[in-house]
Formats: sequence, C-alpha cells, structure tokens
Amino acid sequence: MRTTSERLRVVTLNLLTVTDADGKTRQEVVRAALPELNPDVIALQEVTRGPDSDQAAYLLGPEYTVVDLPGPPNQAGECLASRWPLGRVATLDRPIEAGTGTDGGSVDEPRATAVAVEVLLPPPVGPVLVVHHRGTYELHLEHVREKQALATARFIEDLVADRPVILLGDFNAAPDSASLRFLTGKQSLAGTSVRYEDAWEAIHPGEPGHTFTPRNPLVASGQMPMERGRRIDHILIRSGSHGPLLDVADCRHVFDQPVNGVWASDHFGVLADLQLPPHAPGTWAS
Repeated sequence: MRTTSERLRVVTLNLLTVTDADGKTRQEVVRAALPELNPDVIALQEVTRGPDSDQAAYLLGPEYTVVDLPGPPNQAGECLASRWPLGRVATLDRPIEAGTGTDGGSVDEPRATAVAVEVLLPPPVGPVLVVHHRGTYELHLEHVREKQALATARFIEDLVADRPVILLGDFNAAPDSASLRFLTGKQSLAGTSVRYEDAWEAIHPGEPGHTFTPRNPLVASGQMPMERGRRIDHILIRSGSHGPLLDVADCRHVFDQPVNGVWASDHFGVLADLQLPPHAPGTWAS
C-alpha cells in the first residue's frame, strides 16, 4: 500500500459479460494490463461476482477492496474497487417510474442505483467520495436515465461535505443527452441543478471520444449492429460555486486497441488522473 498520493487515478471499464464474445480470453487482456495502469479506484460494469465466481478479484487481486452495486448475485453487475482504505459506504437502490417499450408494451421496472464510497487517501488529496452510477441501456429510455441521474445527484448531495466527489461509470448516455446535460450543469431537471466537470472534455475539448464505437468489431458484431458511435462512459468531478475541488491532469481511453488481435471489450475504458487545483476554488492565489 502506498502511503502518499499526489494524484488520484480513476478508471471506468465495461468488461462485456464474460459469457459473451470469448470472454475468458478477453479478460486475460484486461488482467495483464491492469498492473501497469495501476488505478487507485476502478469502476467495473458487466462484471460477474458471487460465491461461485469473482471476476473482480481475479482481475484486480487482493490489494483492492470491492463494493458491489445492488443486483442479483452470480450475474453480471457493477462494482467499485479501491486500493486505498474505505470509510463510509452508502447505497442508492429504489424503483422509479416504469418505462414503455417502442411497441407500447411495458419494460422491466427500472431502478435508480448507485454506490458511494469514501476513499481515504492520505494528504495532500485526502478523503474523496467516489460514486458509481448505473444508467439504463435501452436507447429510447432517456426519460428513465434522466430520473436515474436526478436520483443519483440528490443521493450525493445528501452525503457530501466539503470534500471532492467523483461520479463515474457506464451512463449509457452521450454528452448531448438530457441526463448528461443535467449532470454537467447545462440544464436543470425537476427544479434541481448540479454541475459536474467532464474529465474527457477538460482535456479533449470538442473531441467526440467515443467509447462505444463500430471501430471496435465487437460493437458491430454485438446486439447493436447499427451503432454509429457514442461516448457513454464518463468520469465527472462535482463542482461547487467556484469549480471542482479536483483538477484533471490527464484523461484518456484505455483498452481501445486489440492485443494480439483480441479486443478487451466492446467498450473502451476511460482513465483520469486527478489532482488538487493550483489553489482552492473560491479563493485568490496568495
């Protein structure tokens, strides 16, 4: 365990369920690359964890503490893992208004789901609240993703004190969607507004940065063969009145190239290195 940290490295990665697309081979690509990436905190989606199989433990090793989002055991779900000690852990899991299928039929009752962990980094960064958010995937259910984003934002505001907050995961929503516009402070929802800085946009302003793209052959051969390309995997940093309490030193894609012809997943991962700003927002430099 490291005892100091000038920067916090966070990663989000949708693994693509291990039962699909030769998952056993794909997960070896991830497992081999993770030690070099060396994330402090990582959010994993479509990861299988339960008494019979613990894919997160296999990929990350014993150095990480893993916290699951609510969901059925022994199924592909989501988790958040930290190499640093954890303090408080809080979970959001509640039903929201059911959606409607394109043929008029009902869909499974959607839920607002997230997990928040207090990551106890040492100085100079200090404790950080990291929140893994789940967004429903169905293309036509942006109204559901709006409600999920609103619920997660309110969940965070009930938890947060004067400390940095990182919100990350597979949101299944592009930057121009209502749910992401809400989270990044471009519009309000239900009389509520927040503002999170988009780590990708901070480093690559105006660049599409697609994380789910037909450039990856697993997308074209998967369940969405007409996919044109979207950036739906995000790392966001909560802002107060004068900006976020963490600055973005770097942000880039990971697992965005094949290794010996093997693509790790149908998603590209996103990595961000975060650090303290030059001086505290809301103050003048001395």
